[in-house]
Formats: sequence, structure tokens, C-alpha cells
Amino acid sequence: MATTRQGPLAGVRVVELAGIGPGPFAAMLLADLGADVVRVDRPGGAALGIDPAYDLTNRNKRSVLVDLKAEGGAGQVLDLVERADILIEGYRPGVAERLGVGPAACLDRNPQLVYGRMTGWGQDGPLAERAGHDIAYIALSGTLSMIGRPGEPPTVPANLVGDYAGGSLYLVVGVLAALQHARTPGGTGQVVDAAIVDGAAHLATMIHGMLAAGSWQDRRGSNLLDGGCPFYGCYETSDGEYMAVGPLEPQFYAQFGKLLGIADEAPDRNDFSRWADLRTLVADRFRTRTRAEWTEVFEGTDACVAPVLSLREAPHHPHLAARSTYVEHGGITQPAPAPRFSATPSHVRSGPARPGADTEDVARDWDVPSMRTLPKKDGTD
Repeated sequence: MATTRQGPLAGVRVVELAGIGPGPFAAMLLADLGADVVRVDRPGGAALGIDPAYDLTNRNKRSVLVDLKAEGGAGQVLDLVERADILIEGYRPGVAERLGVGPAACLDRNPQLVYGRMTGWGQDGPLAERAGHDIAYIALSGTLSMIGRPGEPPTVPANLVGDYAGGSLYLVVGVLAALQHARTPGGTGQVVDAAIVDGAAHLATMIHGMLAAGSWQDRRGSNLLDGGCPFYGCYETSDGEYMAVGPLEPQFYAQFGKLLGIADEAPDRNDFSRWADLRTLVADRFRTRTRAEWTEVFEGTDACVAPVLSLREAPHHPHLAARSTYVEHGGITQPAPAPRFSATPSHVRSGPARPGADTEDVARDWDVPSMRTLPKKDGTD
């Protein structure tokens, strides 16, 4: 039986050509929002894949196995494409074309299709054919240069800024915008070229404006929002944990200074020449108590201070628990779908799709006879 679809994208059909990183996350987001996402897995799995049972980026999806290099493989995918609204692929430029499932072949079969292409470097340009990963894309875009302490190497922000923020989220915005166009009178399908370098650069739009205005220094750890400011950063507590501090507005800073106990001795926060002294004062004060003690001090105030929680601690925070920001499904605690919708709520409907496990259901629900793999009831193939 097909899983009942809920969410604002219920009724939208998505074909995801299996890959790693931003493509699967983008498809997961569409699935979380209610789309019927069919992941086309390859025999043998992905090179960097984890145990499919724990790959949460494949939740709320269904999976079929297709060998695109085998005879008839491309035809099976095109049969799915004919019934789809969106396709997502994350191959290097030209690979999908060589496999027979490039934009021309897919749009010829389905002119209303939105063909989403997820790459690091984009479909053209001197680096388009080169391999890469998140760290290289955000490095070249200038984004990585902003993250970290001065005098130290840039801090790698996992793969959140490049793969997921600059890649997946921009791909989702792109394909949904293109889907809206395709569904307007006279609208057609089209190709969406989502490059992580483009998205990572775009994320820093405000910073570029500040740089042009002279209010942002092009060096790490020297600005209001990059850790250079003593009242916007993280401070160690007596038990080796950390508190995050961010009272940028004067009224919030006043509460912060009073609660921290430095209001009477702190130098003027607007005196940049005294920022080092202010940082030392704040750091020394935070090291006098534990994270739990400071959390209690700032609880219920507008001082803009919060404990830095670990991945395992976060789901138990009272606010996140009250909002069900994290949910448990299949024995795995995981972030709930976001954002939230008043009329078309979404939720985790199913765990990670196992490669090929849904081939028969998809063949039936999408009316794609070429996908059938099991013998018929009368024993014939």
C-alpha cells in the first residue's frame, strides 16, 4: 500500500537519482513536505553511503533499484520521468546525458518536468568538470574565510554551509519556483542549475553590502558577527562547557552585564580599542561557574545567552521538547520536518528507504509496468 501523503506538496511526484550529500537532503526536504519521492538507487549503493537503516536523508521516500548502465535502465527511469513533476540529480556535468537521462531526453518525454541539477561547481565554468566537496566550494566562494578565530585556520562548519545551505536549500527553492512556472498557463518545464559555489556566495550577500559600506573587515574574527565582537561569541565555563553570548542591542546588553556581574567594571562596549579587555573580563567571569549554573542565571531573561548543547543534549531542552523540534521514529531521534504549516502539516511518515524495497509499490502507484520485478501470481514473469 502506498503511504498516505500529507503536507503542502502532497500530490507532487519527484524522481531522485541516487547520490550523496546535498541531492539526497534536498529530496528529503521535498519528501518531508509531502512529495512522493522515488529514489532511484544503483546496485551496490553509493561510495560514501552509510548503513541505509540510519540514512535519515532517505526518510519519507521510496526506493527502486535501476542499473542505468544496463540495457533498459535509462528507459525505466524515463518511464518514471513521464509521470513525475521534478527530477533531481547530482552527477558531474555530462554524466546524466551519457547515461541517457539528461535534460534533453527527460524533457522530450515530459515537457513539463522540472529538472534539478545539483553540483558543487555548476554546469559550466573552468572547474565544472573537477571533483570537489563542501570545504572547497565554501573556500572558493569566500564564505569559509569568515569562519574562525583570527590567527587560526578557518573553522570547518561540518557540511552545513556548503552542501546543505548553499546547495540543498537553493535547489529546493529553485525546483519549487520552476514547478510554479511549469504549472502556470503556458508554462513549461526547465533545467535548474544549482551550484554550491553560487549558493554559498549568495548566502553572504548582506556581508558583501557591509564590506562595501566599510562596516565589515575582510579578515576573520574582526567583526560584529564573526566572533570578533566580545559580546557575540562563545565562552568556556568552569566545567569545560560553553555558553553562547549575543546581546547585540543595548537594552539586551544591559541585562547581560548586570546578570554576568560586570556592569560596574566593564569598559564601554562601543570602544573598539577596549574590546580585548572586555573579552578578557567576560571570559574570566564565565569561568567562575558551570554551564548549568550560568544557564540558571540567564534563564527567562532577554540577555540573549544560551548554553551550547551537544547533538544528544539538544532534543531534551525544554523549549525544543515542547515544540517537538525532535521526534523519534523507528527508534531514531531526529529533527522533525521544518518549517511548519497550519493547514497542511507534515511529519515523519516512514524511516529511511531501503534500496529497491519499494519497486513493486512504485510500479503500481505510478503505473510504470517496466519497473515490475516480481513474478505475477500465475507464476509467469
